[in-house]
Amino acid sequence: MQSVNARPVAVVLPGSGSDADFARKAFEPAFDVPHITTIAVEPDPRGVIASYHAALDDAADRGGPVIAAGISIGAAVALEWAALRPGSAAAVIATMPAWTGPPHDAAAAHSARFTADSLRTDGLAAVTAQMRASSPLWLADALTQSWERHGKHLPEALEEAAAYTAPGPELLAGVTTPVGIVGVVDDAVHPIEVAQQWSVLLPKAALAKITLDEVGADPATLGRSGLAALAELGVQF
Repeated sequence: MQSVNARPVAVVLPGSGSDADFARKAFEPAFDVPHITTIAVEPDPRGVIASYHAALDDAADRGGPVIAAGISIGAAVALEWAALRPGSAAAVIATMPAWTGPPHDAAAAHSARFTADSLRTDGLAAVTAQMRASSPLWLADALTQSWERHGKHLPEALEEAAAYTAPGPELLAGVTTPVGIVGVVDDAVHPIEVAQQWSVLLPKAALAKITLDEVGADPATLGRSGLAALAELGVQF
């Protein structure tokens, strides 16, 4: 069984329009052991992807292995970074992946573009009210908080996410880092088929499946399921 002996740092990346608080709730309880430091990254809405890469690079440059973990677009960036710095990535936890390669007509990209357009037309208060009326309470509360934190730059952040080219088949096939994937079986915005595709294309991957109700009841289900998937690969921290 593979074991990481140096003090690892878990760098956890939120999804599009989300914030460090939700990422912390999703991952920190799973890494609640004395020898792991968890850094939940607050995205810079003026450059979300760059801010994620900067946080991962900073953690790696300080020494010690990095566990790159993320939700949705955060999962894609974590994998992309692991491909760029395989010597620095001890493992990846990729939860709720939204698409592979270019976004094209992916549901998550369409949703982000639609929300960005609505924000510019109708304003934050109106769009937040519409979101709350159609979302589970846990998600509505989380997005209300994170959207307010993004402020006037929220449309830019959403548009950046909607245009992002996620890891494609060739990149995924070349990732040497072990990856724990978490797919949500009943989430149309983050189709389970994407998680399944990643688990097939990645050389060292295991897939855990959960439901939206489980995430709503306890966001830490994401992190714990990711660690369980890594344990299937013989990776423990």
